[in-house]
Amino acid sequence: MIWLYAISDLSVTLTETLALFVLTVCFCKNPRFHPAVSRALVPLVYMAAVCTLTFFTDFGAVKIFILQGLIPLLVNLCYKTGTRKSIVVMELAGLAIMLPETMATLLMYLLCQGEITTTVDGITVARWPVYVISIVLRFAFTAVAYFLLRSFTYSLQRKDIAVLTVIYLFPFCSWFASMYEYLNLQTEYTLVLDVITAALCVSFILQFLYARNVSCLREQKQRDRMQIERLRQQFSYYQKKQRDEERVRSLYHDMKNHLLILRQQEPSPRTEQMIQSLLQEAAVYEDYVHTGNEILDIILKEKAGLARDKQIDFSVTVSLSGITFIDPLDISTIFGNAIDNAIEASERLPLHKRAILLKAGRIHNFLSVLVENNCSREPPLRQSNAPAEDDFFHGFGLSNMTDAAEKYGGQLVTRNENGKFTLKILIPIP
Repeated sequence: MIWLYAISDLSVTLTETLALFVLTVCFCKNPRFHPAVSRALVPLVYMAAVCTLTFFTDFGAVKIFILQGLIPLLVNLCYKTGTRKSIVVMELAGLAIMLPETMATLLMYLLCQGEITTTVDGITVARWPVYVISIVLRFAFTAVAYFLLRSFTYSLQRKDIAVLTVIYLFPFCSWFASMYEYLNLQTEYTLVLDVITAALCVSFILQFLYARNVSCLREQKQRDRMQIERLRQQFSYYQKKQRDEERVRSLYHDMKNHLLILRQQEPSPRTEQMIQSLLQEAAVYEDYVHTGNEILDIILKEKAGLARDKQIDFSVTVSLSGITFIDPLDISTIFGNAIDNAIEASERLPLHKRAILLKAGRIHNFLSVLVENNCSREPPLRQSNAPAEDDFFHGFGLSNMTDAAEKYGGQLVTRNENGKFTLKILIPIP
């Protein structure tokens, strides 16, 4: 009969693995390998580790530390995610183990008046209802977790993770103490430790939900600020465009008169001065670029004017028509930082070398962004408090651009060769 309990134990392990799989899918969106490979690798390796430690070692409760440490390693190996998310996955996966098992043993203790273990073939094991209740509760926990976290896109800050980790250590230590006494010391069932563990698990859930709501409100506030700023920029943009259109009509009338005069005059310094004046006035209206994205139009209008003031040749070929899946904040992060860095690098060059090329558009099923500019071959001396990485050309905002690209499953690469800096971004279009 002992083999029936071995199958029950294996079934419990399968539900643990399912919970880990669901949590990983909810929190980790950018796989390092093929999505199917990354999604399968984490639960399969974890399942193999649990079975090995359970059936082929006598570590007992000590295996908990090994398995808890294995989870963030697997998550970071298979997904492009930060340490914070891998820690949260580990803690929630641990909670998916602790809470159902603790609640199952408490229910059995109440229903069976303390008789929660039995002896089969000379081996003391938990009674079969404990396994059944534990499996049912873990399925329920996993379903609720998926419902609450399937669209989890919030960014938990370091202080949020620190508070959650501290709170998580309390139920984890209590649960480990209970398991160690039962598995390693073969003592009687400890009701008090399980009650404490269950209560502390509930406190962790409440704190996590609080942190989740705070993160949601924080990002909503940021989106609201971004929306207000975007509306302000759009209003300013259209006001300026309306004024410029009125000036174009006036300029068109003046240009006809100027040209009539120029046709009747021989070439002279005064004639050249009038031509240059007309060209300067007309240059202002060359800054409008229609990309199919209003936010990017505003950004390019502003950056083109800045480049013109610094006597930088700014060439733009951009078409984002039909590409609407990128948030305005990420559009600003990618294009704004890339152009700012290119302008900053160009300022250090002689006038005849100041040139920036921007190309962006759809190539098959990808959004391609290319920014090229000339730069000095040798970086200047760096101040002691300046950033060490790419502080000469394109260091500022590079990590933010990388994060924005990876948010949509894309990647950013840079190259600096023969006095030319190239930044390329490739993002798959859903």
